[in-house]
Amino acid sequence: MRRIPRPSAHPAPLALLTVMAATAAALGGCAWGGDDAGDTNPPSAPRGLTVQAGSATTAHVMWNQATDDTKVTAYEVYRGTKKVKEVSGQETMVDVVGLKPTATYSFTVRARDAEGNVSEDSKKLSVTMPAAAAADREPPSKPADLTGKAAGSKAAMLTWGKSSDDKKVASYEVFQGGSKIHSVGGNQTATLVTGLRPGTDYTFTVKARDAADNFSAASREVRVTTAAGKDSGRDTAPTGFRAGTHRADGAYYIDLSWTPPRTGGAVAEYQIQLDGRTATSLVFGGAVPRDKAEHSFYIGKKDGERHRVRIRPKLPDGTWGGYSPERTVTTG
Repeated sequence: MRRIPRPSAHPAPLALLTVMAATAAALGGCAWGGDDAGDTNPPSAPRGLTVQAGSATTAHVMWNQATDDTKVTAYEVYRGTKKVKEVSGQETMVDVVGLKPTATYSFTVRARDAEGNVSEDSKKLSVTMPAAAAADREPPSKPADLTGKAAGSKAAMLTWGKSSDDKKVASYEVFQGGSKIHSVGGNQTATLVTGLRPGTDYTFTVKARDAADNFSAASREVRVTTAAGKDSGRDTAPTGFRAGTHRADGAYYIDLSWTPPRTGGAVAEYQIQLDGRTATSLVFGGAVPRDKAEHSFYIGKKDGERHRVRIRPKLPDGTWGGYSPERTVTTG
């Protein structure tokens, strides 16, 4: 004789069972606990944005790598509010083509991670394109006498002879091996290449480019070996750095003077560190000092206060150079 199971004393109503099943299904995909939670933190905004007109219709956009708690997988490049390029998280530069001669454009860059979190915009930079050269098919002459010198363990200084063109050289393109790594204006015949590895051999060439996108032949190769070990970036730091104080209207000011580092281009921005902490950023407008720079800033009204101060430059490729030697000043 087969025993028939006895029903429970308080069977659950059918409606309740249905609700419980639906709830379990809804919660089945949810992750509990911090380790399993999805990544909701966006990457940092890309820093060090630079924009250079490569020709009448092309702009070269560069930036520094953004940081993320997981990994940056892509960068989005915007012209105004329109997304015009996307590159992988391993790339930090791109050429934007199809622009109009003499027009002015603004660019920003955003970083994105694998979960689709998007950073805030980088700072916005504008560039005015050169005028087009009508029916220009003549390339510039190749840059002559390329030389290179290690600037410490992480940078190299390149210089070359000026190219000639039947119209005008719009830019110089710098190549490491077969890869383009930098672009500078047509009036510039030197540049500091940063982000290199200590104790490593590099091969560089340079090409000239005109407004009609004609490229010269490559310059001769130059080989540079960066210094071994780590240094403080002294080869990219300001030199002749001095600090003093003066009193005006019942308050004290710190007076700074220095010689900008040789980078091949103008250095318009500096970071001032006071007593071991970043105090402020200094940005020169208009004419940028190349041989000697000076700056004064308010420090307080008390006599006998002792302060330590040093500065570092923002290099033309958007990276920070080395700090100057630290100086100590006392008010009064």
